[in-house]
Amino acid sequence: MSLLTLVGIGALTGLTTVLFGFGGGFVAVPVVVWADAALGPDAMRVATATSALVMVVNAGFATAVTPRRMLAALRGSGALLLLLAAGATAGALVARVAPPGPARWAFVGYVALTVVDLLLRPGFLRPRAQRQAAHPLPPLLGAPVGAVAAFLGVGGSVLTVPALRRAGHPMRVATALANPLTVAIALPAAAVALSGPALAVAQAGHQRLVGLVDPVAAAALLLGALPVIAVLRRRPPRIPDRVHSWAYVALLALVVVAMLPRG
Repeated sequence: MSLLTLVGIGALTGLTTVLFGFGGGFVAVPVVVWADAALGPDAMRVATATSALVMVVNAGFATAVTPRRMLAALRGSGALLLLLAAGATAGALVARVAPPGPARWAFVGYVALTVVDLLLRPGFLRPRAQRQAAHPLPPLLGAPVGAVAAFLGVGGSVLTVPALRRAGHPMRVATALANPLTVAIALPAAAVALSGPALAVAQAGHQRLVGLVDPVAAAALLLGALPVIAVLRRRPPRIPDRVHSWAYVALLALVVVAMLPRG
């Protein structure tokens, strides 16, 4: 996969960061798996690690340019953020030693089950006609969400966005609030990914890794993503809430298809 292609796909991660709160993880994981296919089964391990670094920068930048009045909805969520970070640390440590094959199928299964849940369970696509006042997410949600998200390299937005929506937020607010929650997960996951030795198979093939992170792929993805985030945060597109929620589900379904093994 050429660097120009990675930069172009990076622009797509910027789009998903702003519109869906993904931080780039759901796009970055399949892309890095393809880009580092020469690593064989270990490509999934490198993809989740590289995704964590991309998400730290994307979600952190998106959070920094989000209006303060919108982020005020997370006041009092300190315990949630700490538990997200603690769970993410544990999930990233497990990802370093877990067999890569099952991790890939866990990624596919996790996203596929989420799609089914969003389609069948009320509250996401079919919100109540009259919403109650939005309420904060329970702190106990933090540890399991952080662990699963860091293990799979997805940032947690696949759980936090639906949870925030069911907590009473419209899609544009839920996706914006997902970015600071993603930072809490991706930061410790990226620190774990960057530490320790690179994979022996990568060193043998003269591929440069920093820990488990592919720095060239990460840099190319960020080069494409950051300008898109800056522009869309300054001039956010106006998308009807129902269309926005259906687009979220459609993107998750597309990621499932992209991650299925070929042949």
